[in-house]
Amino acid sequence: MRAKITYVVTAAVLVFYFVLVGSRGVLLIKHGTLITVTFGIAVLVLPAIGVWFLWKNTQFVRRANALAAELDAEGGLPVDELLRTPSGRIDRASADAVFERRREETEDTPDDWRCWFRLAVAYQDARDTPRARKAMQRAIALHRADAASSPSGDHPSRSGDHPSPSGV
Repeated sequence: MRAKITYVVTAAVLVFYFVLVGSRGVLLIKHGTLITVTFGIAVLVLPAIGVWFLWKNTQFVRRANALAAELDAEGGLPVDELLRTPSGRIDRASADAVFERRREETEDTPDDWRCWFRLAVAYQDARDTPRARKAMQRAIALHRADAASSPSGDHPSRSGDHPSPSGV
């Protein structure tokens, strides 16, 4: 819940910043000289990029949360089995061991979005955020392909922790 609140507050601050910067860009354009119009257009590009970036990240978070909810309903969310230091940080060796199991699981069933989701969590626990994000993007893409290939939109029920890969 704390992460959601932080995300909403950060997004609100960014939107305020985008409006503030955008209004300055409009004022520069209204001034009417060649230099101020040029600077005004350049200033408007930054909030446009920021809005696009915020939108893409919000979509990513919503899709990842939807996968987490679906996986939770199936009982397939990864269990937190990681050892922690006295300060509460995840023990690196413990995270590496869990990561290896998740990597092998994903290599065994590379077309299963559930494995990719759990691998993304393992990457995050191992403090490898860029790879965690790429693994989650892969999970989202596989889930969308799985949903598109299912004629009624229903997801086939898979038993066990290691579903068989589809189409391999």
